[in-house]
Amino acid sequence: MQILVVEDDKRISEFLVKGLNENGYSTSLCESAEEVLEQYINLQWDLIIIDVMLPKMDGFHLVQTLRFKKKFTPILMLSALSSVQDKVSALDFGADDYLTKPFHFDELLSRIKALTRRQQFNNEAENSQILQFGSLKINIEQYKVFLEDIEIELSPREFKLLHYLAENAEKTVSRIQILNAVWGINYSSHTNVVDVYIYYLRNKLGTEAQKFIKTRKGVGYLFSAD
Repeated sequence: MQILVVEDDKRISEFLVKGLNENGYSTSLCESAEEVLEQYINLQWDLIIIDVMLPKMDGFHLVQTLRFKKKFTPILMLSALSSVQDKVSALDFGADDYLTKPFHFDELLSRIKALTRRQQFNNEAENSQILQFGSLKINIEQYKVFLEDIEIELSPREFKLLHYLAENAEKTVSRIQILNAVWGINYSSHTNVVDVYIYYLRNKLGTEAQKFIKTRKGVGYLFSAD
C-alpha cells in the first residue's frame, strides 16, 4: 500500500514514516501542500495523511484543491485542533476522516485499515457495475455502452437486450428466453421482434457485432467474449 504523508513537523513526520514502514506500508513524505501539488498530485496513492497546520497553504485548502482536481484518494487529516467545527470543516472540504493529536499509533492504524477497506469496497462495487469484453464495455448503472472507448447510442430496449446477452456470455439462449427476459411473458412466441432487435444491435456495433453476437441456427443466439 502506498501512503503519502504531508507533515512539516520533522519529529512527527519521522514518527509517522517509521511506524508506517514497520507495519508494512510504503510511505512517501511531503513537507508542504505546494510540494504535493507540484510533484505528487499525478501519482497513485492508496491513502493520503495530511496535517492541518502546514506552511503557506494549510491542510484544509490542500484537501479542497485535491478534490477540485478530481483526486478522490481517501484522505485522513491530523491536527491538534480538536473542536467540533474543525472536524466538520475538514469533512466539508473533502477529508474522509479526522484524527486529533496526540493519538495512539494503534488508533491511526485502525483508521487507515477502515478507510482502505471502504475504498476497496467502493472500487469493487463500481467494477461490479461494468461488464467488459475486449473493446466492448457495458456500464449497467449508467445504461451506457462503449466500443473502443466511443459511446454507442442504444435505445433502452437495445441496451436491455445487450445486457441480457452479455450476462449470459458463452451460453446459447433461445428466442423464447430472450423474449421473456427482455420483453416479458406477454409477447407472442411467434413474433420476430428478437431477430429485429438483434439486427439493430449488430448494425450499431458494426463489424464487432459478428464477434460478439453469434447466431445459433434453430436455437437462438450466443454472446461470445472471444
